[in-house]
Amino acid sequence: MASQVVHFAGLSDRDRNGVSPLPKLAAGDRLELHVRHEGREGQTLTIPPTAAAAVETLLAHLLRGERVAVLAEDQELSPTEASAVLGISRPLVVLRMDRGDLPFRYVGKHRRALLKDVLALKSRLDVRQAAIDLLAEDTEDLVQTHGL
Repeated sequence: MASQVVHFAGLSDRDRNGVSPLPKLAAGDRLELHVRHEGREGQTLTIPPTAAAAVETLLAHLLRGERVAVLAEDQELSPTEASAVLGISRPLVVLRMDRGDLPFRYVGKHRRALLKDVLALKSRLDVRQAAIDLLAEDTEDLVQTHGL
């Protein structure tokens, strides 16, 4: 699969303030999308329950002011695109690839990694960062409590 540009979208503060959050969907609830074309009659689309959960999550993140991107799990990312997902520099992504932390393949001379592999690496990095944060917090507590 060819790589596509990772495009992050977000809402402006004005847009976020003008939209009320989607109520939590319960089993059996339906989500419908009403599309209004300019100068034409509107159309209502029913969103399947499995997709409704994804829409609910997407809107929740947007309303919190976060930027989001929607990608397929088997989407291939370039090191630059993977760096945007991981929140690290492109050279660090290439280093992770070279060390075997991030599986990849060559397309010509270009490296490509699957989104699911990038997300798995992100999960491991997030766990490691959480442990480092806890350790730093404990260290700060020791310094303040015992003057070490």
